[in-house]
Amino acid sequence: MRADATRNVEAVLRAAARVFSADPLARISDVAIAAGVDKRTVYRRFDSREDLLLAVYRARLDRLSELIDVSFSGDLAVRDALLTFAEGGIRLSRDWPVDIRAVTDQEIQRRRAELDARMDDFLGRTGVIAPGLPPGWALRVLQTQLHTVAQEMPALEPGPAAALVIETFLHGVGA
Repeated sequence: MRADATRNVEAVLRAAARVFSADPLARISDVAIAAGVDKRTVYRRFDSREDLLLAVYRARLDRLSELIDVSFSGDLAVRDALLTFAEGGIRLSRDWPVDIRAVTDQEIQRRRAELDARMDDFLGRTGVIAPGLPPGWALRVLQTQLHTVAQEMPALEPGPAAALVIETFLHGVGA
């Protein structure tokens, strides 16, 4: 793919993430306007609104996979790995604000489950999670905190927000 075509696809996917997050019933023409391209450009790459939305979900999962690779590679201390993941996760959620939790596409569900398992495995190996918690609990708590700060507290910059999330995750909110 040509460099300008690659840039256009990236712009369309990022715009679609924002547009569909703000209006789940948005049309492809709305995405094209937000991306600064003609709607024919969008239709050359995506056959339908559903194809475009699935491509957005795949792109978000691709970025999450890259973030997991960087954060949990084993080269960082646990706290640093968690901070790296949290800051990157906040940025990712703000750049790609679509919610993939309710997606019914089997491929997307499989990939999300695979990435969740990688994150859960890391959390389980760190020794910072209390024993006896239900499977997946720590991961869901972390994901919920990241989602909340990313989407509901936009005034918090990613770095300080990540530090707040990890402090809360590791030590709670008690005095």
